[in-house]
Amino acid sequence: MKNNIIKPSILAGFMELLPKNQKKFDDIVSKIKAVYEENGCEAIDTPIIEKSEVLLAKSGGETEKQVYSFEKGKNKMALRFDLTVPFARYTAQHFDELAFPFRRYQIGKVYRGERNQRGRYRELYQYDVDVIGKNSLSINNDAWVINLADRAFKAIGLTSYKFQISNRKILKGILSELEIERENDVMTLIDKYDKIGEKCFNDELTKVIGSEQAEIINNIISIEGSSDETIKRLSEFKFSNETFIEGIKELEKVTNILSCLGVSSDKFTINLKIIRGLDYYTGTVFETFLTGNESYGSVCSGGRYDNLAEKYTNNILPGVGMSIGLTRLFFVLSEIGFLDTYKANNSLDYLILPLGDTMDYCIEVMNDLQKKNYVATVYFEESTLKKMMIYANKIQAENVIIIGEDEVKNKRLKSKNMKTGEETYINL
Repeated sequence: MKNNIIKPSILAGFMELLPKNQKKFDDIVSKIKAVYEENGCEAIDTPIIEKSEVLLAKSGGETEKQVYSFEKGKNKMALRFDLTVPFARYTAQHFDELAFPFRRYQIGKVYRGERNQRGRYRELYQYDVDVIGKNSLSINNDAWVINLADRAFKAIGLTSYKFQISNRKILKGILSELEIERENDVMTLIDKYDKIGEKCFNDELTKVIGSEQAEIINNIISIEGSSDETIKRLSEFKFSNETFIEGIKELEKVTNILSCLGVSSDKFTINLKIIRGLDYYTGTVFETFLTGNESYGSVCSGGRYDNLAEKYTNNILPGVGMSIGLTRLFFVLSEIGFLDTYKANNSLDYLILPLGDTMDYCIEVMNDLQKKNYVATVYFEESTLKKMMIYANKIQAENVIIIGEDEVKNKRLKSKNMKTGEETYINL
């Protein structure tokens, strides 16, 4: 009787990689981790599943609609949709055991019930850095986390990207000054500006707040130029609202500190249309786009939250964080050809191919290469040289060492580069 074979497949919106790309993914993770640790960040991990009451305590709107929730017995649970909310819970729970300001990094999978689209995933890796303070947190940290993203991109060899930075207090202050009551509706429209286009945005904004006030908002969010020029033009609006004034000062401080930290001025710009869709940002916000490939969307984003942990503790815990969307970033890097030439440090340096009764010596050679910190292994199966070479090419080994009886006898080894065909003698 013939077995019923189930077609192997995965759900839409999930990503699996073949080994050659998994090596590159893992290498990117490793290089970013080194950046975080070199800058004093501490690693933590949190459960993928959280109590629903904890995870959803501060969420709402579009965020809550995307959360995967379920019940097991009497327990109501949900899959984390980001790493920041669990971090807030973690900090509140372990408050007495942590030193503040607390700088942490974390990599982990998060889950979002988004509509399936090319390059957007329901299961995705995020790589986060957050700094959380006790009672207060310097605005310098807002620049510092953006600077870490800059260093992370440089570490993996990425050069064409730009941070687009704003501050929610600026628009919040303007809306208050203009006595606009439908603040959330205006913020939501600005957040969708690039998706819906200028004409649709203007039409919708006019419906919400009227043509006169819509013109003022448009004049502000359309400001372009260098950071200094944008700050100057914002200051020329004679609004007395304290939140507006504070937002400008914070934005100026962040851009100045970025320069002090060595972030090149061509790597960041002020874009007052950046709002960020999540519900908890209160000050600095930013998104990151790959230059020339902006249509793929932001690959790194974040911002300031004044008291994300307020639902879990009476302690005041302001913070700022950024998240690199690793799954999205990897997809985009593949699409634009960046990964075609990416050299992972964990690639196989040497595949040793035994001919005849030479296995003992092959293993001796492997051990010696590994002691010298090369990635090396032996082809252990009995096979023809042709099949072994096909295998070496398929797994993308950098070099092969063919060991026959003459090599064992003379202790003279020759390595062949699989890309160039160049042969060189090696000494052990």
